[in-house]
Order: sequence, then structure tokens, then C-alpha cells
Amino acid sequence: MNTNSDTRKAWLAGGCFWGVEYHLRRLPGVLDVVSGFMGGTLEHPTYRQVCTRNTGHIETVEVTFDPESIDFETIARRFFEIHDPTQRDRQGPDIGVQYRSVVFWADDDQRRTAEALIAELTRNGYDVATELEPASTFWPAGDEHQLYYDRHGKAPACHFPVPRFEK
Repeated sequence: MNTNSDTRKAWLAGGCFWGVEYHLRRLPGVLDVVSGFMGGTLEHPTYRQVCTRNTGHIETVEVTFDPESIDFETIARRFFEIHDPTQRDRQGPDIGVQYRSVVFWADDDQRRTAEALIAELTRNGYDVATELEPASTFWPAGDEHQLYYDRHGKAPACHFPVPRFEK
């Protein structure tokens, strides 16, 4: 899935995609972040359909990054620090299977990196609920869901950086 030699992609789900997008977009070397859905059975799902909890989709962000400037591990570490990876089927006030924590890996290197980070968090005392799944088709959400906090001049309400790797 990482076919362009100049850029790489990562797909991460950590609750409401607005907050995940907001924080990951600010990392140097991240070129673009798109809010959308992954993991379900319906083609071209809408936000309303995903909210029914019947499609199997998870709110996910697609991160395009320059591997010469930032690596997947740095992005994944930040991901684990901007959402609570111990919560199952929710993130703060957002409750439902579409809000679960998932790293959708694109290749074996991403899978091994995510496994190592989860192992480190576990050693640090966290009961990690984050799932690891192979990446599948990513469906972008509608325009009203892109750059949500930037367009509204607000900061995320459910995602706050917490240094989880420094114990």
C-alpha cells in the first residue's frame, strides 16, 4: 500500500477523527491528514451510516508523510499520546465501536513497530486496548469533516497530549 517512494501512508483510529487529525497534522514531515473510515463492509460509507454502528467502519485518519523527515514510529508514538489507548469502543464521551483504537498497518514494518510500542506501553503499566489490523480500503469522510478544528478555530475536546512513553 506504500507504493510512492517519496511518501508513505499510515492509517490510525483513535476516537473522533477530528482530534486525531488536528494533532497529527502538526507533526513536521506530515504532508496531509484526511479524516475518513476504514474496516467496514459498506462501500463509500457516509458519516450518518457509520454512526448507526452497523457498518463495521471505524473513524480513521489517513496520514501521508515524508519518510525522509519523519518515520512511522514517531507518528505512532504521537498517536498513542493524543488518545487514550486503554479505552475500548470509545474515546472520552464518544461511545461506540466506530470510536475504537486501531492501528491499520500497511506493511510488516508498521505492524512490528506498533507491536513494539504497545509492548512498551504495557511495560509502562497501561492495559492497551488498541487493535492491530491490516489496512484495507480507506473512505474519506465528507468535506465538512476535514480540518474541522482548524476551520472552526477550536482545539480538540477529546484529544489531549499525554506523555505515555516516559515512565
